Amino acid sequence: METLSKEHDALCWSYNGAWLRIEAHGKDGLRLRSSIYPARDNGDGALLPSEGHTPFIHRFGSRMRIENGAVAAEVDLQGRVRFFNRQGKLLLEEKWRQRDTLTKFWTVGDHAADSISALGLAGREFKPLSGGASRITVRFEPVAGERLYGMGQYQQPNLDLAGCTLELAQRNSQASVPFVVSSHGYGFLWNTPAVGEACFARNGTRWISEAASGIDYWVTAGDTPADILRNYAKATGTAPMMPDFALGLWQSKLRYRTQDELMAVARDYAARGIPLSVIVADFFHWPVQGDWRFDEREWPDPAAMAAELKAMGTELMVSIWPTVDARSENYAEMAEKGYLVNTNRGIPVQFDHLGNSRFIDPTNPAARDFLWSVARKNYYDKGIRVFWLDEAEPEYAVYDFENYRYHTGNLLEVGNTYPLHYAQAFYDGLKAAGETEIVSLVRCAWAGSQRYGALMWSGDIQSSFACMRNQVSAGLNTGLSGTPCWT
Repeated sequence: METLSKEHDALCWSYNGAWLRIEAHGKDGLRLRSSIYPARDNGDGALLPSEGHTPFIHRFGSRMRIENGAVAAEVDLQGRVRFFNRQGKLLLEEKWRQRDTLTKFWTVGDHAADSISALGLAGREFKPLSGGASRITVRFEPVAGERLYGMGQYQQPNLDLAGCTLELAQRNSQASVPFVVSSHGYGFLWNTPAVGEACFARNGTRWISEAASGIDYWVTAGDTPADILRNYAKATGTAPMMPDFALGLWQSKLRYRTQDELMAVARDYAARGIPLSVIVADFFHWPVQGDWRFDEREWPDPAAMAAELKAMGTELMVSIWPTVDARSENYAEMAEKGYLVNTNRGIPVQFDHLGNSRFIDPTNPAARDFLWSVARKNYYDKGIRVFWLDEAEPEYAVYDFENYRYHTGNLLEVGNTYPLHYAQAFYDGLKAAGETEIVSLVRCAWAGSQRYGALMWSGDIQSSFACMRNQVSAGLNTGLSGTPCWT
């Protein structure tokens, strides 16, 4: 028999091993988790730990309701869910098309009659896979005239995402940040780092995780998009203030090959009286990928270079790649200690640009510490405090997502967090070193990356007007995903 109950400030439902739990999380926010497997602690995902929000939970008839500020949710005896704002407006409801022998889903609502159906479609669907995960689908009813924004950065021209299907995966020039702002008055975070898909169709919304142990999402309500984004930022972390030094002119090209070449350009700016905030030493200033240091043959004195630039009022930014060539001076230690991404099948070569390489695995805290320790010794201790974190998706030679394994699990289950932890490695390291103004140029992001000072850029895009048009939508939707800094 289905059960509805209140347990430790949470609304809970269970039946035949399946369970659902809704609790207050953040200002005007509700977090829903559900699974067919026993509950386990998967952490908070993109959300920060929530404190000080006690919901109001009560039962009426065959339903229970949980309220937290401006948002509320109701659950019926069959475990079906819908969300409201403080005025009682229906914001979002699961889409069920099943036979109903117990009771109608809702006594009122646009979809009450349709919910009784022989189609056999569930609002929450689990298809078990080997290894204890499932392919998960969550379905929601359509909202007439709804406009949808956010979701990160995609290479397509639509600002309004209604009618779009989006891959939940990280690729070069694509950043999946699964938070959407609705013109209907709610924000929705798919708090699951699994590879999957979001489909915003006219006949309903569908969220899919290709492999996950459970459903985890967060809903907030607000009177304006600004209210919704403010709630989301408080729940996932606000971006640090952009440092003054980063607000001026940046100079970069592909690429300065030597210290003398870079300094000649910087000195020319100074001679012309043109203020230069940042100049970039781009990729392959290193001997081998994974050494994370200047090649002394072409960059003989990085400390003197950084000091002279700083005297001009210019910060030196260096490019970091997460690739580790098998010939790198750090490869053997990193492989031995499990700091590299593993390949489930075939030889462990994941990137083959100018050398067979693997990626560092920043989902491993020890690997993050190792990366920063090398970067600190070779860059920070020489006066460099600004980093360009390239290849942040990471950019696999072949995007066979099921073939890679991280410290925290298979890529299909956890892969979208890679850029978040990559930025975290440098944010945590710089903060521990005493820095208070932290910004890193990062080629990809996930929900919450903004709290680690991520300044996103749009990746390796084409020089065309059609591509430029796409970047307008990409940049605006990135901002509407809670990441205000983008270029």
